[in-house]
Amino acid sequence: MDDQRIYRWSGACGLGAIAVFFIEFPFYLVRAGFPGVTDSVKITDFTATYGTNVMTCVFFDFIILTLVMIFLAGFRHLIRQADEQHEWLGTLVFGVGLVYVTLTFIADSMQAATVVDARTISANGVIIRAMLESTFLMYGSVALFLMAVLMALAGYAGLASRALPRWSAWVGYVCALGCLAFVPSMFVGSPDLMHFYNPAGWGPEAIASGFPLAVWMITVGVLMIRVRKPVAARAAVAV
Repeated sequence: MDDQRIYRWSGACGLGAIAVFFIEFPFYLVRAGFPGVTDSVKITDFTATYGTNVMTCVFFDFIILTLVMIFLAGFRHLIRQADEQHEWLGTLVFGVGLVYVTLTFIADSMQAATVVDARTISANGVIIRAMLESTFLMYGSVALFLMAVLMALAGYAGLASRALPRWSAWVGYVCALGCLAFVPSMFVGSPDLMHFYNPAGWGPEAIASGFPLAVWMITVGVLMIRVRKPVAARAAVAV
C-alpha cells in the first residue's frame, strides 16, 4: 500500500469514527430520570431499564475506537514520512492514543458489566453503583487529560514536521485547551449527571469528552485525505 492510500484510508477512518460518534450520541440523550448515585435500588432499576441502550453505546464504541486506532497509525506514518527526525513525536501520539483507547475499553467493559449485573436475578445494587462510579473519571477527567495531551502533541508534530498546515496545529491546541478546562471538574462537589461541571456532569462527560476531539479528527482527517503528493518530498522542498 502506497503512502497516499494509507493517508486516505486513515483519514477516512478518522471521519468514520466521528460519524459513528454522532450516531451514538443521541442514545445518551434518551436516558431520562437518572436517580443519582446514592440509591442503589433505583440505580439497579434504571440500569435494567436502559440496558439495551447502554450495550448499544458500548458496541458503537468498539467501532469508534477501532477506527481511531487506524487513524492514529496513519497519522504516525504521515509524520514519519514527512520528517524521520520527528518520528518519535508520531510514535508518542500513537502511544498516548492507545492509552486513551485502552482506558475507554476498560470503562465500557465496566459499564456493560453494570447491565449484566442489573439483569441478573437478585442484582446487587451496591456493586452496580461501585462499577458505575468507577467509570466517571475514566470517561471524564482522566480521558480529557489524555485527549488534551494527544491533540497538543499531534498539533506540534504536524507543525514541526511540516506534514500539515500551520493552522491545523492551532486547531489541535485550542481543542486541547477545551479538554483541559474540564479536567478540574474532578475536584468540584459530588457526581451529578444532571449538572454541568462536576466529576460526572454532562459538561466533562458529554460535551468535552466528545466534541473537541471530533473537531480535531475531522480537521486532520480531511487534510490527510487531501494529501496529493508524497509528504517527504514536499517537506524536503520546504526546507
